[in-house]
Amino acid sequence: MTSRPRPRAGRPTGILLGLAPVLAAAMLVGLPWVALAAEPPSPPPTESGPAGGDLQVEIKNKGLGKEVSIKKGTKEWFMMIEVTADNTVVVRQEKDHETFLVDESENHDRAMTPGEVDAAIEAFINSVKTRAKRK
Repeated sequence: MTSRPRPRAGRPTGILLGLAPVLAAAMLVGLPWVALAAEPPSPPPTESGPAGGDLQVEIKNKGLGKEVSIKKGTKEWFMMIEVTADNTVVVRQEKDHETFLVDESENHDRAMTPGEVDAAIEAFINSVKTRAKRK
């Protein structure tokens, strides 16, 4: 009678040993999804009316980037962040009636992350609100 050697405790055997490469590959493939799921979702496009201190703020998703339009009377502020795999373009404009007071753009040699896009949009909105209160 031949006896099979007993497996050592703590080492996977049989089906577990055969599934180890498959489970490892599944975890590696799933990691980017976990990272994406861990990032909080961006807020849906919003619009706040006159209750927000006379400012009308409208945020829209634009591909991987966003754009925001802020209006108060005859003044209008606009920011667009366009993100591609290789770069990011940021456009800022300020207009009074039909006259552009600010019209500038900047190019970045890398793609901004969704968190960076949200932070830039929020900073822009806050700066416009601050400037609008001063006037």
